[in-house]
Amino acid sequence: MGGRHRTDELEDGYTPYKEPQPRRRRGGRGKVLVPLAGSVALAVLLGVAAFVVINRDRDGGCAGEAIPLRITASPDIQPALSQIAERFNKAAHDVEGRCATVTVTKGVSAAVASSFSGGKAVAMDMWVPDSKLWVTNLRAKNQEVPEAGASVAHSPIVMVASGSVVPNLKKSFGEASWGGMINAANVANVDGPGRKVRVLVLDPSLNAAGLGALLAAAGVATASGAGEEQLVGALKSLSGSTSTVRDQDALLSSLGVQGSKAPLGISSEQGIWAFNKAKKPEVPAVPLYPAEGTINLDYPVVVISKDATVRKAAEAFRKELGSEASRKTLQDQGFRTPDGKGGKAISASAGFQAKAPQAIEPPDGKTVARMAQTWSRIKLGSRLLTLLDVSGTMALPVPGTGLTRMQAITRIAVEGMKLFPVKSELGLWEFSTHLNGRGVDYRETVPVGPLTQDLNGALRRDVLNQKLITTRARSTGDTGLNDTLAAAYKQMTDEYQSDKINTVLILTDGAGNDDPDGGITNRQILKRLKDQFDPEKPVSVLIIAFGPDAPKGKRQMDALAKATAGDAYIAKDILEVRKFFLEGMKRRLCAPNC
Repeated sequence: MGGRHRTDELEDGYTPYKEPQPRRRRGGRGKVLVPLAGSVALAVLLGVAAFVVINRDRDGGCAGEAIPLRITASPDIQPALSQIAERFNKAAHDVEGRCATVTVTKGVSAAVASSFSGGKAVAMDMWVPDSKLWVTNLRAKNQEVPEAGASVAHSPIVMVASGSVVPNLKKSFGEASWGGMINAANVANVDGPGRKVRVLVLDPSLNAAGLGALLAAAGVATASGAGEEQLVGALKSLSGSTSTVRDQDALLSSLGVQGSKAPLGISSEQGIWAFNKAKKPEVPAVPLYPAEGTINLDYPVVVISKDATVRKAAEAFRKELGSEASRKTLQDQGFRTPDGKGGKAISASAGFQAKAPQAIEPPDGKTVARMAQTWSRIKLGSRLLTLLDVSGTMALPVPGTGLTRMQAITRIAVEGMKLFPVKSELGLWEFSTHLNGRGVDYRETVPVGPLTQDLNGALRRDVLNQKLITTRARSTGDTGLNDTLAAAYKQMTDEYQSDKINTVLILTDGAGNDDPDGGITNRQILKRLKDQFDPEKPVSVLIIAFGPDAPKGKRQMDALAKATAGDAYIAKDILEVRKFFLEGMKRRLCAPNC
């Protein structure tokens, strides 16, 4: 019945050339019915897919099952790429007879890079991080990570300040420069521009703009011949909790906070534009372009998928990203094209410059990895036990200074303590012979602990300062250094904390060990330190001596320090201690293989 009904319907709209015979007509109906019924059944089963197949022949578009191209992009560029993907999908791009369908999701570049390192990479076919620095750093550890391809867009890494403080910044800081930023941030340059300028950076372990800024600054410092201690001093300051910011928007928001120092931050150029557009601050943030040039965020295309068809779809979309329409979309959202050209978004914004700043070529993979490691190590907290010499020779005067050796040494200690951030853990012992009963040459004055910890109603930092200022030498005491060092080194080794740099600091007049009643000999203390030193849990000895007798004991001081990957210094001036502490900080970057 159904077959005859379907044939009748055909005949209603069709007049044959010659009227067929009844039997032949039934036979003809059978031949038409079978393939047509198959097509209808297939359409019912496959639904839209069959409709696309039928329409492909009619319209000439792509067909078949779509080729999904999953892209994970840095959050700042994801909205622009999503707009481009929407146009791309509507255009029905044919890849081997099938339509490529692009979806773009946000993925913080640091988190995506971390997923590679952790062995659980984000599920994606293409990655567009904000900088190839992430890829360079990953490939330095694992060559199987795909190489970074062509850039989608650029955004220079710049300095940034609230428009309200720019005039004052220029007075105290001068024109924007990486060299100026280092000077302002250097913890040892107490009389520099840092008195009036507070430098803020993005955590380089989480932000490419933060890492790029440090690489640019380090390159400028090296090229200018600036001492490595100056750069270490800046890094130490910037690694503090009050200077490092995890999020770019948080940094930009903090620029308007009033304080005694004018805040100067780091950001991408596009980040400043997007912040001003979205937040509409009363006083907009203003980009400051470094005089020496800068490193660009370059948004490379990294093809992850190994599927040949998906890779062809990725190549088709990559070409789309280079089209004039795509370039305009990116420019409209504050980005520059890879050749440095900005659009109306930037040119119409106050403080932005149309011409791209001079580009600094990013360093090689080893340099990037070394900077990342440097930052990681310098951010480690400090756990330091200071051994203060209170023996009789410390009461002697230092010629030409009007100070006793004790007064000079304690001033050095107070000056050095200023360089330690509030999260540091410090303690103080005094040492001389029989100081704490017969045969005990040391006395715990302040136990090791956080500087901000309350000790009977006063902060540990204040207690340490008070103890140092009021300490007096024992007129009849001998040195007793070796016994003291042995006890202190054992305690610091037993209480080792892996998230901190663990150090024993000796402050002395350099006369060495002087213990008439015996005790540990020079040879014995050296052997003990070498035996106890563990490269996996290093506790280093740092010695600072001051006074005319210091050079006599330098050989033994050097031996003690070397046994623990430490160092020994003779101070000629009290303020020189800043340099010694910075050199000590520099050693932590290579320890225990310095």
